[in-house]
Amino acid sequence: MRLIKGIPRTPAYRNGCVLTIGNFDGVHLGHHAVIEKLARCGKALGLPVVILMFEPQPLEYFMGNDAPPRLTRLREKVARLAKLPVDDLVIVRFNKQLADYDAGQFVDEVLVNRLKVRHLVIGDDFRFGKGRLGDFSMLKEKGRIHGFAVEDTGSLQVDGLRVSSTLIRNALAVGDLEQAEAMLGYRYSICGRVVHGDKRGRTIGYPTANIRMSRKNIPVSGVFAITLTGIDDREIPGVANIGIRPTVDGSNKVVLEAHLFGFNQDIYGYQVTVHFKKKIRAERRFLTVDELKEQIVDDVAEAKSIFATPTIEDNGL
Repeated sequence: MRLIKGIPRTPAYRNGCVLTIGNFDGVHLGHHAVIEKLARCGKALGLPVVILMFEPQPLEYFMGNDAPPRLTRLREKVARLAKLPVDDLVIVRFNKQLADYDAGQFVDEVLVNRLKVRHLVIGDDFRFGKGRLGDFSMLKEKGRIHGFAVEDTGSLQVDGLRVSSTLIRNALAVGDLEQAEAMLGYRYSICGRVVHGDKRGRTIGYPTANIRMSRKNIPVSGVFAITLTGIDDREIPGVANIGIRPTVDGSNKVVLEAHLFGFNQDIYGYQVTVHFKKKIRAERRFLTVDELKEQIVDDVAEAKSIFATPTIEDNGL
């Protein structure tokens, strides 16, 4: 998959392309279905499959820190999209200039003149352009004028629910990791680099790997049974706290700390991924460090019991 940063200044595709536009937050099963539909169309027409994505996501531009928490950072989205039948990923910076772009002008100058779209797959609730005046019906009309087809993405349902980033985010917020996984198609995870922390964990007998969080808000919080990958080919079990550590410093800085079972290796600087298996409890404030230590003992025991209990997935059923 080729990465293209910004709107091409000259026509990017001699014979045109098939295109979809979206945030692709989480790259969930619904996104897979859209991309697979687009890929079938691209194969039939002999054209490249292209995704147009904005960074930051539009709601982040308009709402700042009040925007819904991301499921995946840009790096994670790119890695997951690269595994799908996508030829080009065009990443356009969302700024005031783009927010003020007239919807019709965007279609004419970007979709038609620069990308030469021949087939567009888009959600019927998609809105774009200044004042969000661009919509599905407007794109259909523009397609009639310029000679490109416009198709609805449709919707994928799991257990009777329409798969969406919002629904996944809601499931994660209440600790329903099973529902989130069913819609994502994979166990929810967060990646980051292991950095030096304050090393307080080792003073109470539970050293932790501190993973740098490039986020100001997160879709999960609390204490979880987790596995960690990125160290050789191992999947290391453990327990992790993600949140703001109210007992330690009471700050609003989001931290992810993982205590790994039977592991004592220097992994500073490693890029790792934390996979959330099951929520153990919500994050809370303790009156003393001794009280916190007692709770950690219970959390570790609970996490180990979770890993000791066979699941359908573990049995390969």
